[in-house]
Amino acid sequence: MAYFISDPTAKPPCHKRNFSPVCRVRGAMRIVSLACSNTEIVCALGGAELLVGVDDHSDFPEDVVSNLPRVGPDLNIDITRVAALKPDLVLATLTVPGHERVVEGLKAAGLPFIAPEPTSLNDVYRDITQIAELLSASVRGIQSHAQALIEEMRAEFSQTYGPNDDTGVLADRPSILVQWWPKPVITPGRDSWATDVINAAGGRAILGDEKHKSRPMTDEEVASANPDAIVLSWCGVHPDKYRPDVVLDNPAWQDLDFVMRNRVFCIGEPFLGRPGPRLLEGLRSMREVVESVRGQPNFT
Repeated sequence: MAYFISDPTAKPPCHKRNFSPVCRVRGAMRIVSLACSNTEIVCALGGAELLVGVDDHSDFPEDVVSNLPRVGPDLNIDITRVAALKPDLVLATLTVPGHERVVEGLKAAGLPFIAPEPTSLNDVYRDITQIAELLSASVRGIQSHAQALIEEMRAEFSQTYGPNDDTGVLADRPSILVQWWPKPVITPGRDSWATDVINAAGGRAILGDEKHKSRPMTDEEVASANPDAIVLSWCGVHPDKYRPDVVLDNPAWQDLDFVMRNRVFCIGEPFLGRPGPRLLEGLRSMREVVESVRGQPNFT
């Protein structure tokens, strides 16, 4: 967890790579968010007015972010621009390789920050709680908002969809390959909130047993795995520009059911790739995918 130090001269607790000392301030905090998920969490908790800057990719809520200064794309943040906004807290992230450079830049500049690194839904709940704690001095009732949001998410994610065997292991569920990227195919593994979303929706992530956040797969590996469905959720690409034909026209996959049965779906990356409140929308969309596959008479 991040921590507060009320006395700026006090020695902080043992430093961790993704946290820096954060001072409790009087009045409204000045927050800079360097990740879409953090921006959306702050706004969902009622802290939108605390934001004084966001990364270039933060696009929701549009009425909030459209008027805020931008500090660069998530992997190429302008630290000087961040510092010029005089933040009391920077909300960074370590969810994607390359974010480490941004964190090192924040450290070098002496800026107060946290950098969540969620790998599961439980981590997402933890991060929502932590952000609420950090902002609680400036937003009345924010911790209650956080608790209510987490309870809503837990309630919907805990609903059982799809069969389980006697040992509780996923069984007889459609196998789903989420594409974070098409060439090479990059898909989530066990250590990903997206895999939790797939499981909660009644599906089974194709690499759900592998201890990875995500990894690339060759065309041959995809063919061997033979998923029941492909879900496009390309990172950093607007859903209008997703191209199912990249999957359907791949010569290596022409004999596979997901091509022959046209089981290629699209779920916007904002709803699967951002570890925050809108994962609920991703869950609902993933349920529709799973139900569509299971509803086909040839599914076994």
